[in-house]
Formats: sequence, structure tokens, C-alpha cells
Amino acid sequence: MKHRFLKSLCALCLAPLLLTGCWSEDPEEPDSGQLLVSQEPAEPQQEAIILPADFTLPYLPGQTMDPVTCADGMQQVVGSLLYEGLFQLDEQLEPQQVLCAGYTYDPETYTYVFTLRAGVIFSDGSPLTADDVAQTLRRASASARYGERLKNVASITAGAGSVTVVLTGPGTGLAALLDIPIVKAGTESDAIPTGTGPYVYSAEDGPHLTANPSWWQSGSVPVETIGLSAAGDRDAMLYQFTSHDIQLITADLTGTAPVSVTGSISFQDADTTILQYVGFNTQKAPFDSAALRSALSLGVNRGSVVSAYLSGHGAAAQFPISPVSPLYPSELEETYSYDAFAAAMAEAGYAAGTARTATLLVNSENSFKVSAAEQIAQSLSAFDLDIQVRALPWEEYTAALAAGDFDLYYGEVKLTADWDLSALLGTGGALNYGGWSSAQTDQLLASCAAASDRGAALKALCAHLRQQSPILPVCFKSTSVLVQTGVVEGLKPTMSNPFYDLTACTIHLRETAA
Repeated sequence: MKHRFLKSLCALCLAPLLLTGCWSEDPEEPDSGQLLVSQEPAEPQQEAIILPADFTLPYLPGQTMDPVTCADGMQQVVGSLLYEGLFQLDEQLEPQQVLCAGYTYDPETYTYVFTLRAGVIFSDGSPLTADDVAQTLRRASASARYGERLKNVASITAGAGSVTVVLTGPGTGLAALLDIPIVKAGTESDAIPTGTGPYVYSAEDGPHLTANPSWWQSGSVPVETIGLSAAGDRDAMLYQFTSHDIQLITADLTGTAPVSVTGSISFQDADTTILQYVGFNTQKAPFDSAALRSALSLGVNRGSVVSAYLSGHGAAAQFPISPVSPLYPSELEETYSYDAFAAAMAEAGYAAGTARTATLLVNSENSFKVSAAEQIAQSLSAFDLDIQVRALPWEEYTAALAAGDFDLYYGEVKLTADWDLSALLGTGGALNYGGWSSAQTDQLLASCAAASDRGAALKALCAHLRQQSPILPVCFKSTSVLVQTGVVEGLKPTMSNPFYDLTACTIHLRETAA
């Protein structure tokens, strides 16, 4: 978790290659720009801390707050205070039970039975039922936001205090996919569906959130009332943030669409499942050679790339699992060594003095990716391989990937929290642009899906990937929560909830005369 003070910065949003579901806004069209960040703490005398009379969040007026269908960004931030899921992902991207009291899994029939927590009631006083959960999950399985992660769900049925989910095949990591917010059945068409969260929406005396007296967790919330300020678009939201009308926003600080805010602002990063990596075209020379791919994997100083070109907003990773996860096989990591890289390139036959040129594609709209790609290309061009970077507009970039018209590419993808890599690395996978196909890889992917010991299965997969290197993982990005300095204390944002561990948070307000 990073916590720094900024004097001015650009707040940028998620790149368009990502799946939806984060609380950062996704721009409709890619744009270019630079991040203007001061890494030094703001001096107190430069700008006094301004405490608000009320803590206020932005929202999109006239648009649904239904967590299954609402817009990314502002609505999701507000929704995180209104709704809860069967599970939530913690700071290590591990699922923790919320509305779920426990569950069983039958590996023979691929059947989960989730027992609901007793005593949970919605903000209108009605009890949470299995039908409420089942109906939300069914809607989610057909939605743009959650449909892909639930594609292996065959059926969802409600029972007496439990919900049964049957999969089409093995899947021991389903709990990590069920941080989907639950709403009361029959209210999903309301502008503000009914939830079980710590706050409830009220329109009396203007739109705002008020502490939910029926909240089952019965913990103390940081403030009784949270104001809502209408922001029709991102520019309006940022203007309100700069003018202190609102106190908290979320952003991807290394995305594609630059917008700037000024003043005494602090941010905290949340680790995500967003992987940045170098992909190889494994269907043609020279990257059909596992020896060359593995050698190149030794040639990237990932920590330096994150620090210098992502401004520290990420975590270096040698495997396609976030290093903050307890499932990450850190014992398989190799310390960066130029000598080891040189030896591997010589062994692969690329230190004989005969140069060969290759092209690395990157999305031109994202200056951070372009800079990272250029640095990686330079690092990997130390011997007989000369890698040139070609930055393409988004449509041309994705068309080239789909056609296999590339040698290497710099990619980004939001993985699911069960670390299912089949789309990226499985034969015929939707994101397997490099055409990698290996019976052993497919078998190891299947073993991960069925394993009761997921750590051991993922370790075996990663050991195989280190030898074959069908992709070159670089890092996992983080997203950020920006707040007015001095207003919020103890905030612990996660990938899917900017207000994770809400009861440990303190909000400081300006004292007003009685």
C-alpha cells in the first residue's frame, strides 16, 4: 500500500484491454497524456488542510445504482457502501466471507452449496433470502460486467438458507469470483436497489447516504451521513474534487485518459489482478524457441520498469499471479542478473554477432506503456536480437494482435481472482494472441481448476511457464484512491472496494457551530 502527498497529478483511467468490474472509470475512447506527479510530501505551509463540513462523494444523477448494470467509476464507489457480496476480496486478493457463512464443494458433480449468514436484513428491514442471492447471480451471469467470470456456471438455484451453484466443469476457485454485490430481488429496476450495506440512500433534503441502522455487522461507521454531489461526467467530478466539493475519487494513474487535479491531495494504491506483460508470437521464428523466450525473460529488470515507467503504481511479477497473493510462488523467482541474461542468450545462440530484427507492438494512446515497452526493448536488444518498438493506435494494435501480425507485443489484461489463465495461455484461448499451444500447459491449467491444493497446482504451472515462457510477465498494476489530505484516516482500499474495512476508517470533519 502506497500513501503519498501530491501537489499536482494527472488522474488516469483503466486501459481499454481490461475486463470491466473495477471502481475506476473506463474511458470510451483512448487518449494520450503524461502523469504529472510530485513524489515529495507537500509542505504544510504551501496549502493548509481544509476539512469539509460534510464528507461528500460524486455520483451520476439519473443513472441506475444497480451494481450489476451501473456505469463503472462513480456509481460503483457509492455502491460499495450500499451493497455487499457473498465474498469480498481482501488486500491479498483472497476471498473473505461476507454474506456467506460457509460453503461446500463436490468435485464429482462440480457443485457448490453456499450457506447464507443468518440474521442479515436489507436496509428496508426485510431478511436476506437465498432467492435474492440467486436472482442477483443469475443476472450477473448474463451481464457485460460479470458474465465472463461466470461463464462456467451451469445453474444457480435457491434453497432454504442456501444457494446451489453447479459448474460445467472443475472449478475450486469460484469463491474468488463471487464478490458480486447482492440486491433485493424485485428492486433491481429501481434507481437505487435495496442492499445490505453499511449505508442506505436517502433523497430527503437532497440525495445522500445515511448510516444503515439495520446493518448486520453493527460496527461503527466513520460518519452518519455522506453527501452525494451530482457530477454529469468526469470533468465535472474533477472540478468538484479540486474545489473541495467532494473529498474522494478513484483513478488509474497510469491509464490512457489524462485529467488533472490540484491542491493538497493524498492517494493510496490498491493491488489488482491487472497484468502487464510481453507477448511472443510463438508460431514463427525466432520466438518459437523456448530457449530464446526463457533467456529474454531473464533480461527484464521488472522492479526498475515499475519504478521508472509506472511511477511505482504496480508490483513487479515474474509469473501471471499477483505477488501479493499467497498463491504466488516467490520461491521460484530468480534475482535479476545481467550475467545470467548474457549466459542464457549465448546458450540460445544469440550472442554470435549476427543481428536479427524484431518488432514489439504497443498501444500508442498510453504513454506509460510506450515508455515501458521502449525500455524493455532496449534491455532485450543487448545481444543478437534488435527489438524495435512500433506504437499503433488502439484499433490498429488490436487488429494486428487478432491477425497474429506481430513478433512481440506489450499487453495488459485484467485476470480473474481465481487465477484462471486458460484464456491467456490455453490452446485456442480468447486472449492467446501468440498462438501458444502445449498439451502440458493445458493439462496443468486443468489441474489448477480442479486442485484442492491450489497453491501447489499453481506452483507447478508457474515452474512450467518459467521453462517455456509463452509470455513474459512484467507487473501487476495498482489503482488508486485520491482523497483531500487530512480528511480520511485508516482507509484500506482493495481492488473491488475503496472502503474495505470501513469500520477501521476515520473521517475528519470541520467543527461547525451549533
